[in-house]
Amino acid sequence: MRLSRIIMALTVGLAVAAVPTAAGAAQPQPPVYPPPVANLTVSPTTITLGEIFTLHGSGFDPDEEVQIHVDISGPPEAAPAQGTARRSDGTTVAMAAVSYSQDYGKPAPVDFEVTADGKGKFTVTYKPHRPGRYTFTATGEESDRTATATGIVLPPKKPHKPPKHDGHLPVTGASMGTPMKLGGGLVGTGALLLLGSLVWRRRGRFGLGSR
Repeated sequence: MRLSRIIMALTVGLAVAAVPTAAGAAQPQPPVYPPPVANLTVSPTTITLGEIFTLHGSGFDPDEEVQIHVDISGPPEAAPAQGTARRSDGTTVAMAAVSYSQDYGKPAPVDFEVTADGKGKFTVTYKPHRPGRYTFTATGEESDRTATATGIVLPPKKPHKPPKHDGHLPVTGASMGTPMKLGGGLVGTGALLLLGSLVWRRRGRFGLGSR
């Protein structure tokens, strides 16, 4: 009898101890959100030298300092193999190697810092100083999240200059042919008229003219 009471008491105790655990398990758990992903875009993706890129970043911590590094390569146009140049018909010709070192204006920074807003976003402009391919890498100082974006800068367009002339229209061979033919005809007609006049005078002198 005592053993059965002891077993019953242990069973009741275990049941009472399990009630708070079951009640805690039944409570709703807070949702688990995935960590935000950093994102960086360049707008527009292709510009002409003298224009400006606009960088848009998101996915960083609120009010976080974001470091931006710029890698520049170029020019963006496809180049032939080293030591050769490509003709318009697709063939190549050997040439001496030269370095591309055209810079326009003050060099733009390759490292700078921006501050994200309360939503982890930022917008900043960037003016390139030479043609090429620009790769922007944004890294959050606290979150260590990183995002990259690429933009292309084309060389400036050369202004079209009209051909110089002295105020007279150029005369081509075809346009000179007609005046020369007309002048030759007039000279021939004048010679015939002069010859006829001389003959007429001689006939009048000798009384051969018509009466």
